[in-house]
Amino acid sequence: MSKKLILLAERREHLLTQAAAQRVSLAATIEPWRKPLARVDQGLTLLRYLKHHPVWLISSGLALATLRPVYLGKWLGRGWVAWKLLRKHNDK
Repeated sequence: MSKKLILLAERREHLLTQAAAQRVSLAATIEPWRKPLARVDQGLTLLRYLKHHPVWLISSGLALATLRPVYLGKWLGRGWVAWKLLRKHNDK
């Protein structure tokens, strides 16, 4: 083998070892974020579903208004914020 090929093989081996170490480090760094990011993903899935099926959103709002009129303002505010976030996310 030529000297150049030997150097390339050594460099490749070094890069493969370095990449493996980086994968382990990245996995350890990301692990604490796995559950919170899964919850965010579920929330976004729910928002997408509600966007495509607004009847559920309206009916739940009406049910809330019928059952607990005292809390209606608080939940309407939260719904408005969620709607604005969804619209902002989809506009990007």
